[in-house]
Amino acid sequence: MVRWPVVVRVTTPAGQPIELGPLRRRDHAEWRAVRSENRRWLERWEATSPDGRGPDLSYGALVRHYNREARTGRSVPFTIRADGRIVGQMHLFGVSWGSLLSCAAGYWVAQPVAGRGIAPTALAAVVDHAMGEMGLHRVEVNIRPDNLPSLAVVHKLGFRDEGVRERYLHINGEWRDHRTFALTREDLGGLTLLERFHRNNSSHIGDTPPHVHGGDPTGT
Repeated sequence: MVRWPVVVRVTTPAGQPIELGPLRRRDHAEWRAVRSENRRWLERWEATSPDGRGPDLSYGALVRHYNREARTGRSVPFTIRADGRIVGQMHLFGVSWGSLLSCAAGYWVAQPVAGRGIAPTALAAVVDHAMGEMGLHRVEVNIRPDNLPSLAVVHKLGFRDEGVRERYLHINGEWRDHRTFALTREDLGGLTLLERFHRNNSSHIGDTPPHVHGGDPTGT
């Protein structure tokens, strides 16, 4: 069992405050609107089911699912907020305990906030949460080889390239190759990832387009 709900407040290198926290029942209309407005922006990276059937969850069931998964330690389903508005989601999922102590991260951000450093800041924050409060040792991110801005972000955050997984996930109707990038506690050299990101940030670093991972009903 892990502590949930959790709220994490951080700031991008440009000074934009963002908040990571749970998706709430009262967010229904706002969440649906953001997803609808960004459907075309997201669909290229959305996870799909090989049998053609999508998730069949009501919003209330989705919130209950997120909270249940979080409380049992299987995932950490953060919602990203900037200026009090939902602008994306950032999930840790596939959490393994015992001798592995590992998880994967997946996320999406709304098109209007792309380029503001929100997604890389949120990714750094959830890695720090995973390796800090949760006590995990390793976090991986799986990225399609054609997602060049996302590849740039993991390079800037210092993720280690662990190679290609062929036909790894069913994305937008086809099995797609992904590259796996990972960090362990030892890679951070005593800093948090957010500290290292702020310290090494260059003005040209942008945000990432959304990329998606299996195991999450929203495709984040």
